[in-house]
Amino acid sequence: MEKILIIGGVAAGATAAAKARRLSPDAEITMLEAGPDISFANCGLPYYIAGDIDSRSKLILQSPESFDEQYQVKVHTHTLVNSIDRENKIVHTIDGRDGSKNNFEYTKLILAQGGRPIQPDIPGAVADHVFSLWTLEDMDKIDSHLKNKEPQTAVVVGGGFIGLEMVEALVKRGLKVHVVEKMQHVMSIMEAETSGFITRELKAYGVGVHTETAVTKINHNMVELDNGKTINANMVLLSIGVRPTLQLAKDAGLEIGEAGGLLVNDKLQTSDPDIFAAGDMVEIEHRVNDKKVRIPLAGPANRQGRIAAENALGGNHSYKGSIGTSVVRVFEAVAGTTGLSLKQARAAGIDADAVVVHKEHHTSYYPGAETVSVMLVYDKNTGVVLGGQTAGYKGADKRLDVIATACAAKLPVSEIADIDFAYSPPIGTANDAMNMAAYAAENKMSGYGPSILASELDAYIEEKQQLIVLDIRDVFAHQKSNMNGAYHLPLENLQPNLERIPKDVPVLIYDETGKKGHQAVRILMGAGCKEVKNISGGHTSLQRHTVTVGFKNIEMVPLPIDKKSINEKVMEETETNNNVSTEELERLVVDVRTPGEFRSGAFPDAVNIPLDDLMSGNADLGEDTDREIIVYCATGARSAYAQQVLMSRGFSNVKNGGGISAMMSRY
Repeated sequence: MEKILIIGGVAAGATAAAKARRLSPDAEITMLEAGPDISFANCGLPYYIAGDIDSRSKLILQSPESFDEQYQVKVHTHTLVNSIDRENKIVHTIDGRDGSKNNFEYTKLILAQGGRPIQPDIPGAVADHVFSLWTLEDMDKIDSHLKNKEPQTAVVVGGGFIGLEMVEALVKRGLKVHVVEKMQHVMSIMEAETSGFITRELKAYGVGVHTETAVTKINHNMVELDNGKTINANMVLLSIGVRPTLQLAKDAGLEIGEAGGLLVNDKLQTSDPDIFAAGDMVEIEHRVNDKKVRIPLAGPANRQGRIAAENALGGNHSYKGSIGTSVVRVFEAVAGTTGLSLKQARAAGIDADAVVVHKEHHTSYYPGAETVSVMLVYDKNTGVVLGGQTAGYKGADKRLDVIATACAAKLPVSEIADIDFAYSPPIGTANDAMNMAAYAAENKMSGYGPSILASELDAYIEEKQQLIVLDIRDVFAHQKSNMNGAYHLPLENLQPNLERIPKDVPVLIYDETGKKGHQAVRILMGAGCKEVKNISGGHTSLQRHTVTVGFKNIEMVPLPIDKKSINEKVMEETETNNNVSTEELERLVVDVRTPGEFRSGAFPDAVNIPLDDLMSGNADLGEDTDREIIVYCATGARSAYAQQVLMSRGFSNVKNGGGISAMMSRY
């Protein structure tokens, strides 16, 4: 009879035990856990502290008793494994409560000890008001401190996944929170502009963000930084990474891999064929570049646990590796990464490139549309998708999963371009953000639509002796924020001014999101310009890059960040803001955009009458049907329709001013 012994009772270990029982009704299965709990939802711990999960019991997926009852698995908690006798297949343990010793025999052993939070060597790091978060016990200590000590300020050391989730949790508990990150920006595994989206959200909620600095000392009510600054802190959370639990494996003589994790083959066997391993402690192959990596994530750990159990019982299931898909939500903002970043791909020797698009997650005309951002990384020679990142308030997770699937299937961008994604106005768009990203990649690869990333601008500017930068946005967007030295030339005015643009000088173009920039590139290339590049992602990407790492050779003032607060509900204004009597105006200029668009900037003395109100007859334009009326909108589409409506009602002198940029240049 098989004796399956599992060391570790959370993600990989509990999954392995359940799978082993489903495969074999006769095997003797035993699970040893050093802590007091098994099979708990450790990914949910920050959300209990935040109050999003209202019951602690919801985090307890199984108890030793329920596991035994459901799976007939004997569970021993508080059981520390001292050593593994590989020759006799015996594990020696000690009870963490009373010190009693015990031995457990096995025919197959599965190691699933996971990892532990890294404890930095900082003076004061062991004080009572300093915490890490990894177990239910850790969570309870933090919750008790918040309730009993009522701290007002907190510092979170580390701007990774758990760190930022805890930043949100502590803000929701009413604390003033600062995050300290040693790298250039929070979420250092993401590109600077993806991190910029998260950084703006943190600052909107009043979180202090301190990057490229480290905590050097923790005092009773403050922390000291290596840049000489201090931050008030009644509590400190340490979240600087996870180290695999390897001492037992090392003592047993099992081989450790080049990435610092326990070495396993594709069957998840260690260097001892009777010992398998799964979860955060192992190193595996990255599915994109086949390099050995450690990816401490819950999804891979659970899948590895299943496969380890299957193979321990005689199966032949190969683990294909991990893509490293991970996502974080900070307040309302969501950002994620999968596969290789552009930097990682190039470091691996791949001739890689990337594009960025920003697009509505569903049709712009259906209420609630939010911008979702997609960065697609691909092999320049084959077009095969290598990875990518997404960010947005809605829809970022869906697009991230598409990129992950493309990575796993090794799809080229041309396949993504032609995929039919789910479309209905409340759900998506006819050309999804993923289609658009693939189009942009195809255009860049073919030379039809040359572009450059925000992260590449400094190097590009240093390389060029002379350069022209064109800001093709409307005048109001340009006035709010622009690249220092850029010429403002709205897209509508580009064609009439082509002769003014030197054909032998490199031209950089940016609009708001990159879409109109591509159109401008085609116009200039058609006019004979030798080198034209669109800034991929436009001003949106420039802003996000600015708020994180900034530029050496570009001056750009960050847009102001709108302040947000927990439980605050901002009511959108719906009135049209018209206090001017239309009868008093000799020439009437009508802005037919929405009130929100009108508030972002309008033609001087224009009256805002949205097209819907104009069509319904709710607008009073006076009795003089011969008076000059000029209508305009964002692009000229709605104003053309407005012109037709007014002329059909007898107004004889109605002119279409077109889009806002054209309107400003004409009048």
